[in-house]
Amino acid sequence: MSSAVDFTERTIAVSTAAPTRPAADRPAADRSFEAGSQALRVIGRLAWRVFKPTIVIGLFLLLWQLAPALGLVDEVFLPPFSVVAQAFVDLLVSGELWTHISASLSRSLAGYAIALAVAIPLGISIAWYKPVADFLNPILELFRNTAALALLPVFILILGIGETSKVALVVYASAFPILLNTITGVRTVDPLLIKSAVSLGLSPVRLFQKVILPAALPSIFTGLRMAAASSILVLLAAEMFGARAGLGYLITAAQQNFQIPNMYAGIIAISLLGLAFNGLLVTLERRFSRWRTEPNA
Repeated sequence: MSSAVDFTERTIAVSTAAPTRPAADRPAADRSFEAGSQALRVIGRLAWRVFKPTIVIGLFLLLWQLAPALGLVDEVFLPPFSVVAQAFVDLLVSGELWTHISASLSRSLAGYAIALAVAIPLGISIAWYKPVADFLNPILELFRNTAALALLPVFILILGIGETSKVALVVYASAFPILLNTITGVRTVDPLLIKSAVSLGLSPVRLFQKVILPAALPSIFTGLRMAAASSILVLLAAEMFGARAGLGYLITAAQQNFQIPNMYAGIIAISLLGLAFNGLLVTLERRFSRWRTEPNA
């Protein structure tokens, strides 16, 4: 009998001996350990996200460095990466590279801004108003299938060899990706969202502001990123004719003077400029699309 009582008492003692304590009542050492572990996990994930994309780039640069030394390519036509990097630094320190980058950047941004200001409102009008679409679609279909570089001689003949023709070519090349993606984004907005907003009494202006534009933003930003790449590419081709500054001029002049490391340095500058453009647009897209549900990593 006494053993049964003792067993019951021990059971009650075990069940009530170690109640779960809230986080606030835990020792400071335990809380700091958990916080440190969580911080290490976050830092580890961020480090992996940064390190993962650099693996392929690092292998590519290593191959570039070793290929001339191993005789896989002629060192005269493809210098090692270290030589090109030194030429890049020399151009940067002398200020010559900044001169060419600023010239290309000013032309590209001017044409890109004009294309942005024209293409987004025009794309919304075409997608939302059928008479506008019926009227403009034939001419848009004609020109969007005409390559921008094919029209470069026309722009030079009409607008001259100066800055106007280069900016106009950038406008032409940048407008169509923005325009087409804006049309697609507006036309693919969920009709239920529009009907719900109308039933709530939203005015047309508020409907565009609160429903149409937010829903179309992902597609619009896709067009903006495509247009940014197009603006740089066509500008480089335009700068190879009649320019006295710009990355396209730098590449052409270096190639003609057989300054091969400088030529590759200009190509690297173009790549870095494109990456900066794309990174800025991705950041803006995330800033204006916070309402979107992020997929699980």
